[in-house]
This record gives sequence, C-alpha cells and structure tokens, in this order.
Amino acid sequence: MNLDLPEGVEIAAPIHPGYEAVLSCEALELVARLHRVFAPRRRELLRLRAERQARFDAGEMPGFLPETRHIRESRWEIAPLPPALECRRVEITGPVEAKMIINALNSGADSYMADFEDSNSPKWENQIQGQINLHQAIRREIGFRNEAGKQYRLNDKTATLQIRARGWHLDEKHVLVDGERVSGGIFDFALAFFHNAKEQIARGAGPFYYLPKLESHLEARLWNDIFNMAQNHIGMARGTIKATVLIETILATFEMEEILFELREHSAGLNAGRWDYIFSCIKKFRKNKNFCLANRSAITMEVPFMRAYALALVQACHKRGAPAIGGMSALIPIKNDPTANEKALEGVRRDKRRDAGDGFDGGWVAHPGLVDIAREEFVNVLGDRPNQWEKQVSGAFGPGDWLDFRPSQPITEAGLRNNINVGIHYLGSWLAGNGCVPIHNLMEDAATAEISRSQVWQWVISPKGVLDDGRKIAPDMVRAMIDEELEAVKATVAAQGEDVGTYEQAAKIFAGMSLTPDYPEFLTLPLYEAMA
Repeated sequence: MNLDLPEGVEIAAPIHPGYEAVLSCEALELVARLHRVFAPRRRELLRLRAERQARFDAGEMPGFLPETRHIRESRWEIAPLPPALECRRVEITGPVEAKMIINALNSGADSYMADFEDSNSPKWENQIQGQINLHQAIRREIGFRNEAGKQYRLNDKTATLQIRARGWHLDEKHVLVDGERVSGGIFDFALAFFHNAKEQIARGAGPFYYLPKLESHLEARLWNDIFNMAQNHIGMARGTIKATVLIETILATFEMEEILFELREHSAGLNAGRWDYIFSCIKKFRKNKNFCLANRSAITMEVPFMRAYALALVQACHKRGAPAIGGMSALIPIKNDPTANEKALEGVRRDKRRDAGDGFDGGWVAHPGLVDIAREEFVNVLGDRPNQWEKQVSGAFGPGDWLDFRPSQPITEAGLRNNINVGIHYLGSWLAGNGCVPIHNLMEDAATAEISRSQVWQWVISPKGVLDDGRKIAPDMVRAMIDEELEAVKATVAAQGEDVGTYEQAAKIFAGMSLTPDYPEFLTLPLYEAMA
C-alpha cells in the first residue's frame, strides 16, 4: 500500500491495511516538524549524557546544580490540574495491545498508563497497531475476541488514559525524516497527540502523558518545548497537555524540583520508577570500585538509598503542589498456588501501605487482580480525600542519602543464576514481540531485565563481585551458567507451549552484553537493531 507522505519523510516498513489511518500525511507532517526543530537538541542532550558518564567513570559523583539553586529555594507551584488527574490512587500499566488496553481500562483503576516503552516490544507492528488500538479505545470502538471466542468490550466507566512514549535514547528506525531516523518518543507522542488530543478533550480526560528516562531538567525542557509546538500546531491552548515524569534515574533525583519547574505549565507530578532507578544506579557508577549492589531481591524500597529517594520525591512534589505517584511492585497473582499467591498479595499490600503512609497520592500495579488491594491501602490512609497533596515530608535529602548504596552483600549463586535466567527469558520474549513477561511469578519488563544484565556485568568487573561462598564471579563462570540457564529457559518456554526459536539469539546477546569490556548503555538498543 502506498502512502501520501510529506516531503522528506520515508517509511521503511510494511504498510498493512489500517495503518494509513494513523500514518496520515497530516500526522506525519507534525512528526517531521518536531524532528526538524528538536532533533539537534536531542542529539546534544544525549552527547551531554555521554560526557557526564565519562566523568562518573573517572570518579566524579553527582550533586545539586549550583546554577539552579534559585529554583529550589524560591516559591512556586505547578499549574492547577484538571479533575481527571486529581484522584490517582491506583494506576495500572501495560503494553498497547488490544486485550491489555480493554482489561486495564476496565480494571477499576483510576488511571491506565498505555505503554509504548518498557513493557512494549517495539516491533513496527506493535507500535502502529498500538496507535490504532488507542485511537479506537479513546472513541470506545475497541474490541477483542480471543481464540476461544470470548469477546472483550469496554465498560461504561473506564480508567483515565495516560500514554508513555519512548525515552530520548530510542529511535524509530522505520521512519526517516530527511534521511535521519526520528526519535521514538517524538514519533509515539506526535501520532497519539495529533489523532486523539481534541477527541480526549471533548470526552473530558486528556491529553495526558508519561515521560520516561529523563536525566536532567534540560531534557524536561525539551519535552515542554515540544508540547508547546504541538499544541500550537493543532490550535490548542498551551498547558492543555499534562505529563507525569518518571524519576527513574539517579541523576533526575538531584533535579526533581527543576524538572517540575520546567514542565510547570504541563506537569502532572512525578512517579517513583523504582526498577529503572536501580538500573540507573548500576549504570552510572559501574566503574566505581566502591559501588556494588547485592542480589536484586535484596534491593527493596526499604534499603537506605531507595527509602531516601522515595521520601524526597514526595517532599518535592507536595512542596510544589504536584501529585506523587508510587512505583510498582513486580509481584503478581499466582493462580495455581494459594499459599504463594497470598504471600505475593501480602507483599503488594505492604508495598502500597508503605507508599500511602509516606505520603504518595497513589501507586502502580501491573495486574488487574491487584487493583482492589492497592486501592484499599490508599483509602485506609486517605479516606474520602482524592489525594494527600497537603502532606509535607520533613527533613533534608541529598547526596549523603541517595548515594548510600547499601546493601552490597549477599551475592549468591542463586542470585547470579536468577539474573541470567531472567535476562535470557526476557530477551527471548522481547525479540518475539512481547515486552511484558511473567517470569518466576514476577512481572518482568525492560527495566528489570536491565538490572539483571547490569548486575552480572558489574559483578564480573568489580573486585566486590564475590559470591557468599568466596568464589569470584568471572567470565568462565558466567558463560557456563548462561549455557545451563538457556536450557532451563527453553524447557520452561516449551512447557508453556511457546516457540523457543528466539532464545539462542537471546542468550548470545545476553552473553555479549554481560561480558563485554565496554558496558552497553541500554539492552534495548542492540536488541532493536537485531529485531526485524
């Protein structure tokens, strides 16, 4: 099928029936305009990331920015929020496939974050069909029938839709403007905004977004400028867009108030993206000989650096009149084991109870079966109030709190094997087109897989990468375990009746990323290039 494309725009991918609705010439004109204006700034910001990483590799540690001290110390608040974003006690997240969208919107959660990023495998078909699915869902036209003939439709009352575009580091390799790949984030945002923003306003809820992986207030400023140009482009008042920023990098923690300030006209608060945050800590201090985290399972929200990060986020948000949204426990319901299921549900209860008590206005879940549990814990604290924006967290937080990276032990063989097993399993599933995978009774996405491969890489190079039985984690040990865990993963996947064709490649990629001398910034970058 041939498309009517704007001048300078190329699409190097199949155009299946129905794609022309979202890949319209008018929508792609907005993509091209945003690319031409903002691509140089995006490239410069990514270059600044690399420069800063080089300084961390040389031993520098982050601190507050002296040039933005006046923002932290002056009085200001974000713009008022629309009613649809005042109550966000429970937010559910998941990829943009039709069944997930329907189940999430029907889940009883206050909000659903439709995800083009970490829980979505960015195959071309997933990205474009996801846009079609959202277009239909916003207009209440979406439907899905499974293989058994069961029909899925939207309820009369549904969750408020928010959309997460891809981070600044990701391209959309199938769309070129003037011969250059466009930003995945710009592509996702522009299509969703152009086609749906006015419809969302007419229906009373939107356009609302989530912004991932920001490392600085300058990156937030770039999004703010994109929002302004996009709103101008379709004749919409500035400030109509509202966006929540995921604080999921250690560097963004030092600039939370500055990020809110840059987006203050468009801000809908901050979210504590815990799994990417842990990954970010490993990535930023990967060559620091004094830095080494224990088994992934030991890095809970109760350890010092994670506890300080969460409380500081609530403090920054409520100081500026903004919502603070808690992150997501990876626990999910376990259907075939009542004892294990109750243990998992109690873990979710404790997680949301802590967040509500700390002052968060809501929190994330990954499964519809967890919505009621999460809501109950927030209602126990909030009562009939939609939020607790008035609650102020006392104390001062800074480098001494956020860089207190305990615990560093234990590192066990079971923990090492689990990282390898989860990494191979997730990468194989991602290559097959599924970016949100239940593994060992936890919901894994790109963020948790990043932790798994990053820990293995650092445990190999760090002098502190020693198992609790005294053995140094070394390349030969890891290679042997990769071979063994690959067979275990393939057996698990085959027992589930799924194709194992992508897992050999996944194991090779995992080995390459875990044992290379030069740390790969994101596992999704080489994976995306390997994907058709």
